Amino acid sequence: MATKLILCNCEGSQQVDADRIGAATELECSKTHTALCTRELGVVADFMKGDDQLLIACGQEQEVFRDLAEDLEVEPPAFVDLRDRAGWSDQSGDAAPKMAALAAEALVPMPISPSVDVISEGTCCIVGPAEVAFDLAERLSTTLAATVVTGDETPPIGRSFDVVRGQVRSVSGALGGFNLRIERLQQIAPGGRGAFGWTEPRDGAQSACDILIDVAGDTPLVQAPAKREGYLRADPRDPLAVSKLAFDAAQLVGTFEKPLYVRLEETLCAHSRAEQVACTNCLDICPTGAITPAGEHVAIDPMICAGCGACAALCPSTAITYEDPPVSAVLSRMHVLARTYRRAGGSAPRLLVHDAHGAEMIRLAARFGRGLPADVIPMELSVISGFGHAEMLAALAHGFARVDILLAPTTERDALDRELELAQAIAPVAGLGLIDEADPDAMSDLLYAQVVPTALTDPVLPLGNRRQIARLAAQALNPKAEEPLALPQGAPYGAVAVDTDACTLCLSCVSLCPSGALIDNPDKPQLNFQQDACLQCGLCRNICPEDAIALVPQLDLSDAALSQQVLNEEEPFECVECGAPFGVKSTVERVMEKLSGIHPMFASSEQARMIQMCDNCRVGAQFNMQDNPFQSKPRPKVVTTDDYFSKRKDH
Repeated sequence: MATKLILCNCEGSQQVDADRIGAATELECSKTHTALCTRELGVVADFMKGDDQLLIACGQEQEVFRDLAEDLEVEPPAFVDLRDRAGWSDQSGDAAPKMAALAAEALVPMPISPSVDVISEGTCCIVGPAEVAFDLAERLSTTLAATVVTGDETPPIGRSFDVVRGQVRSVSGALGGFNLRIERLQQIAPGGRGAFGWTEPRDGAQSACDILIDVAGDTPLVQAPAKREGYLRADPRDPLAVSKLAFDAAQLVGTFEKPLYVRLEETLCAHSRAEQVACTNCLDICPTGAITPAGEHVAIDPMICAGCGACAALCPSTAITYEDPPVSAVLSRMHVLARTYRRAGGSAPRLLVHDAHGAEMIRLAARFGRGLPADVIPMELSVISGFGHAEMLAALAHGFARVDILLAPTTERDALDRELELAQAIAPVAGLGLIDEADPDAMSDLLYAQVVPTALTDPVLPLGNRRQIARLAAQALNPKAEEPLALPQGAPYGAVAVDTDACTLCLSCVSLCPSGALIDNPDKPQLNFQQDACLQCGLCRNICPEDAIALVPQLDLSDAALSQQVLNEEEPFECVECGAPFGVKSTVERVMEKLSGIHPMFASSEQARMIQMCDNCRVGAQFNMQDNPFQSKPRPKVVTTDDYFSKRKDH
């Protein structure tokens, strides 16, 4: 971890208060230099030769300092961009608290994301018309093992690459592991004089490749083609785009590191039970098709997953968690930003969440426009589509007065829109929003014109999984809430309403509830409910044979939500033989009313009386009946010697 912060005012273009930054971050700060990357590069070299771990306040010239460290054979320093995100601004004179916060955030250690090696040996499949695919395959044949799949009848002239004729019906997998299903497959018959011929067509052919190139010009062969690694696509009518495919494909040979973006805990998944489908949030939102049903839970193909994080944001049970980085690391960054900002003298910071596209907009706004307001603290994430309601509420609970998410043209918005609506329902008076601006100047003007709400007076530190974080943050943001907060349909929090007149206490809902929110009482007919555990997955509503269950999306912040409450209960029926309680009194009486004296099995009063017996007594009564259903044929008489003699005529 860095112990010394090297400051520079970039040719006097920004104001840097080293004393306030050092006091708030507890870092040793150098004097404020003017041209570290040019005239004062020797000063940096002297710092690098020392024992301190350096944090250089420069984002633009990182390569210069890395090259210097390599020449000196020392560890490269860490970097933080204070100029573009804080110093170059119309409010640069008030930016010291933000600079301190950004410097402190740069010191937060980030966990190493799990990953797996993907090996691509250069097996390439090109799908498209012969006139385009053959030329492309010819160029790639010297570097890749190319095979063309075409629907045209024209065979190639040479054999520098392989060609098959057929129709690609389905594609699965990603870089290093594509699998193709081909119908009406015909291979080249290489023997004979004249043009090559084709073999007889066959259906159900399977093929595999490392790289898949699509120049068919039709519907893409995979979902979200821009997000599928190893899948390259171009319009066959654009020769420049097709030529670029040859260059791109040649770069996809070797061993690559694939991040494992999400982790799935199958036992927590509420997808289905007993072949009854419940939650499908992740299946509906995944843009790449990486998530598929797998019985009572879902399965995630890590090779197809592009890491948007939307599934983790919408998962009601936290069965899916994002790992690049985990939510705990994001919360740590927000906590350090808000705390350091206040320690440096700031009072009500705003948080601006963005990705790499947003970072470039911030840099352009700083260099050519007004920059960011002094109270707007930017926080960059690799993807922002997984920044859900839990993170939004946690940021407000940390003490941010407002949270905005700066969208990029490629941002997956569906999950963000749903999570924003949910967060606004939980914190209705807080400032939450999405900024959809492509113009850096328009983005700056919007931020300067915003009305800033009052920040939380006593910030809290939410911890745990997403559900726990959201609940703790909601309690801090709604300290006087006496009634449950009404939430939009599809929210992962809520209650279950039971029509007691229709409910027969069959308890099928209890046996299938994936979170244990619905609970029975082993001592008497009773249906209990713990609201904090309810996922609103709808499985209980779907399975109820009496249609007696309805979902009520809400968030109860009281302690009552953490304990069990009785939804329905009845008196047990007492066995007419032994007096042991069993079943539900109203149900037994209803059965008696419908069957006694009417159904052939219960025509007599003695038979009907068995309906009022417990299991043990009913079996005993049936066993002792004259027409005992358990009775077998009479045992055969034991044959003795006298029996044999009695049958002999000479005896």
